[in-house]
Amino acid sequence: MMRDVSSCNTYDYGDAQYWDARYVQEGDSLFDWYQRYSALRPFIRNFIPLTSSPVLVVGSGNAVMSEDMAKDGYEDIMNIDISSVAINLMKTRNKHIPQLKYKQMDVRDMSFFPDESFDGIIDKGTLDSLMCGSDAPISAAQMLGEVSRLLKPGGVYILITYGDPKVRMPHLSRPVYDWNTVLYIQPRPGFQRPEGCSSSRKSYLEPVPVTENGSLPAEFVMEDPDSHFIYVCKKKDATELLSLYRLRIDDL
Repeated sequence: MMRDVSSCNTYDYGDAQYWDARYVQEGDSLFDWYQRYSALRPFIRNFIPLTSSPVLVVGSGNAVMSEDMAKDGYEDIMNIDISSVAINLMKTRNKHIPQLKYKQMDVRDMSFFPDESFDGIIDKGTLDSLMCGSDAPISAAQMLGEVSRLLKPGGVYILITYGDPKVRMPHLSRPVYDWNTVLYIQPRPGFQRPEGCSSSRKSYLEPVPVTENGSLPAEFVMEDPDSHFIYVCKKKDATELLSLYRLRIDDL
């Protein structure tokens, strides 16, 4: 598995010093990568129920997404970022919102949290950043291994990314993670379907099929060529793992 250079530049997006310097330069400004919560809300509400169970937002940066989730009723949101500058900024900004917690942390080592700590983990561009850094395949494996470890059985990892299945599925589909992955596609903010253009898709909540090798079918055409890809990885629960074990035994 190679480093994903399709949308990378000369910056090392996996380096804390880069992000600290960037957030110092940006000051108190706020920025949400890719999509705002309003656009992602149908996916998040569908896959991460409104309960008191904890949710983890990785690479939270200076985005307002977690604030919007708290307003929407989520009660326990842990935000982590590799940049201490971003964490201190958002911790100060949201000190009056008890539902939000912040901690500086590298997603490649989240050993601060015990196994099976979260029902949902949300990633909006963090895996993408690692894929643009040095030792990208190793960093991606470290991060995804930690994400899998932290998910409760039946929990979901929601990845919002620019990476199409050809470059993301080889990382997400490793059996060691014990999850099933379903793909969705969301047009970029502000996209408007051309007048007179119809779509066969009834809803963006309709899963998109992928081929056996993890690619989009040849006949599939994206309405917006700059769409974002949303991968929902649901960790197998005990019943699913037992069924899989029995199938493997039967195959021996």
